[in-house]
Amino acid sequence: MVTAFLTFALYTGASALVHWYLWRRLIHDTALGARTARHGTRVLAVLAVLPPIAMATTRDLPQHIGRWIAWPGYVWLALMMYVTITLLLAEPLRLLLARGGKSRRASGGARSEALPQKISAGVTESGPRNPQRDIPGDEGERPAEARDSSDGSARPTRRVVLARATAITAGAVATSLVGHGMNTALGPPRLAHVRIPLARLGRQADGFRIAVVSDIHLGPILGERNTERIVEIVNRAAPDAVAIVGDLVDGSVDHLGRAAAPLRHLTSRYGSYFVTGNHEYKSGAEPWIEEIGELGIRVLRNERLELPAFDLAGVNDVTGTDHGDGPDYEAALSDRDPGRAVVLLAHQPVMVHEAARHGVDLQLSGHTHGGQMAPLGLLASLQQPAIAGLHEIDGTKLYVSRGTGFWGPPVRVGAPPDITILELQSRNR
Repeated sequence: MVTAFLTFALYTGASALVHWYLWRRLIHDTALGARTARHGTRVLAVLAVLPPIAMATTRDLPQHIGRWIAWPGYVWLALMMYVTITLLLAEPLRLLLARGGKSRRASGGARSEALPQKISAGVTESGPRNPQRDIPGDEGERPAEARDSSDGSARPTRRVVLARATAITAGAVATSLVGHGMNTALGPPRLAHVRIPLARLGRQADGFRIAVVSDIHLGPILGERNTERIVEIVNRAAPDAVAIVGDLVDGSVDHLGRAAAPLRHLTSRYGSYFVTGNHEYKSGAEPWIEEIGELGIRVLRNERLELPAFDLAGVNDVTGTDHGDGPDYEAALSDRDPGRAVVLLAHQPVMVHEAARHGVDLQLSGHTHGGQMAPLGLLASLQQPAIAGLHEIDGTKLYVSRGTGFWGPPVRVGAPPDITILELQSRNR
């Protein structure tokens, strides 16, 4: 409870700071007029509360209600992120021009002091004085909204022109990225093929094909049709086994049971297997474990089974520790034949360090979504040893799927969804 409160407080503070920054750059600095500024401020205030409302409520709502909250909240979250990043990237140029403006004003002021001051009854050498035009220096000293032109009409200052151009550019960049990202996220996952040689894999398992599916994230946006598409792609590939490595759902069995139901149609020679992810523990792990079992998928809860010429094991996600249901590597991996290769299903890549200590040959994970929206992968890499693809860590091979779904914004930038067919290869063939 304390952790959840601190997380919410941190997010709220960060969100308030970001929206203040957006207000400053998009509304205050662009000087579009008092009425427009008031309307813009109101709109930005409403947008600011949409993401936290979506995060706090949609998990507990039926899909047909939750989607009306999730769509605007999460799409704005993505737009907000990319608008903010673009504006921040433009800050050096803004500061450089502002510094140049100050230098010009300083030099202009020095020159004005050297000019003959022949003033009598408001008359100069060139004629009657115009107080509005007689102010020395650059237009940056003038009011932010406008500067009088020679014909008496108002025209924007250089600073305002730059602010408006930057705001338009940021909006265009964010809209383009989010539009492309939505098309990618909501489109079909690509089918990747990866071959992985394992030193201890027996000849009988040479060519064994595992379909790795992760992070489906059924919820307010992704539902039954998405699950049907995943099942169709997997079955068309005809794998020997299917491994679903966590984060199937964002919501309860009551609300999402129907969305998960097509998984009962997964077909493979040696069956389908599942391990919990962190989102299962947020959605009610026990009811979902029971529901998944009824769909004909075996849930590996810190246990291991024998497949031809290698062992397949699975451990609970580390989040389960807070629920009395954490990973138990000893239960899953002890008392096994050391001559046989072992493939471990574990939701988070960071679990590979413990897996390596227990002699695991290959760990299959998800969790990261490949970063989902660049450059968030840089943040994920601070916590996880790998974000996507095949790696070797402490002598254990690790394959990280980008996942088929998404969390939060229905957007993927630089991280297309995937389903991977892993082909195991024996060194002894």
